[in-house]
Amino acid sequence: MNNTSSATVRPSGHRDLTQGSIFKNLLSLCWPMIISDGLNLSGPTIDMLWVGRLGAADMAGVGVSGLVLNLVNLGIMGVNIGLRALIGRFIGNNDIEGAKNVGRQAVVLSIFYSVLIATILIIFSTPILKLFGVEPEVVTEGSAYLKLALVGIIPTSIHRMAEAIMQAAGDSVTPMKLSLIMRITHVCLDPFLIFGWWIFPDLGVSGAALANIIAASVGAAIGLIFIFTGRTRVKFTLRRFRVDFQTMGRILRIGIPSSISSAQRSFGAIVLMGLITPFGTLAVASYSMLTRIQQFASTTNAGFGRASAVLVSQNLGAGQPKRAEKSTWLAMALSEGVILLLAILMPIWSSQTIRIFTPDTNLTHYAEVLLKIMLLGYSLTACQSILAQCLIGAGDTIPAMLFDLISMWVITLPLAYILSKSTSLGVYGIWWALAIGIWLSATVYFIYFRIGRWKYKVI
Repeated sequence: MNNTSSATVRPSGHRDLTQGSIFKNLLSLCWPMIISDGLNLSGPTIDMLWVGRLGAADMAGVGVSGLVLNLVNLGIMGVNIGLRALIGRFIGNNDIEGAKNVGRQAVVLSIFYSVLIATILIIFSTPILKLFGVEPEVVTEGSAYLKLALVGIIPTSIHRMAEAIMQAAGDSVTPMKLSLIMRITHVCLDPFLIFGWWIFPDLGVSGAALANIIAASVGAAIGLIFIFTGRTRVKFTLRRFRVDFQTMGRILRIGIPSSISSAQRSFGAIVLMGLITPFGTLAVASYSMLTRIQQFASTTNAGFGRASAVLVSQNLGAGQPKRAEKSTWLAMALSEGVILLLAILMPIWSSQTIRIFTPDTNLTHYAEVLLKIMLLGYSLTACQSILAQCLIGAGDTIPAMLFDLISMWVITLPLAYILSKSTSLGVYGIWWALAIGIWLSATVYFIYFRIGRWKYKVI
């Protein structure tokens, strides 16, 4: 990218992330992202809380449909990652027009993908759900939910695109407010549409999907208003707009490897569940519970990771690779500090933490041991996730994809099989394999990051 490109002057009122205190820049980006992640994670949980009152088949239908939706969202996520890296570079280079062009092309890509995939999956929703081998009643309820939820993929993709554009440009507060408005809308509508309260129809699981569609549409509409009215740094206009296949190709070259990384993690989790299932209900329940705890604890990692990725992309665009590297080490140190504090305190309160999720004393005792093993591996997860996010911010996504594939399919899964089947560790061997996989992955990321090839990545 040409660092001497002529560009518009930086708009007033926006923090220049390529100058000043790295610590202040990082925190100003990070805390709203952490809150946004927490709000986004709460969505499926809220649906499950209400749908669970309808019955086991309804709850299972929503759960199975969620697996399909997670895979659909990987394509949107890939486009978002590509636009984040490119917009950050353009903003750091003070090329606002270039950033606008990337954003507009990403919106076109995302809408095209959403319409295409939603149309195909709506037609084949019932056969797809049957592949999971669930009961016919679950297929019926899940299909009703999935068809409506797939319609919602379109406004959801637009909302996420607007959020990614604003965050990449250095504004994480506005997306946080947007997520808050969406979640309030969702929370208020969910029970009314599911159970038919007041003047609303009784829609059952379809009501949960409709509540999400309405909330996503609100988020998409407000996000577009913010972008087109200049309430954020990248103000869109349709003047002189044209479809730019070259820019779309750049977005996809960066984003597709990250989508592959996320997809293999999803499939890897399914294989791990297959290894855990033979050890009984307690093992499966513990795995599901600890996954929830890990997701909650990971919001800090995710916030620091995406914030540091924005700093990396903008500082590389400004021709300041050393500042980009300092931003990464600071983010990793702060995030690792939080994780180590949790690793120290969590064993002390492990029983209390687990009892939040279940009163079953047998499950509590079993999960306590697994939680302590998980925390040993999790102690280095900040190193792994922060460095991975910073490589993504630099647009160097192929090495990150390869590291993740090797970590899961060459190290973690084979080791989990061997330790659980051929040693006295049993199911505990699976958790030790997860911990070892994180340690080795973090080491590889650290070495590659220190080599520094990512600093000179041309995107």
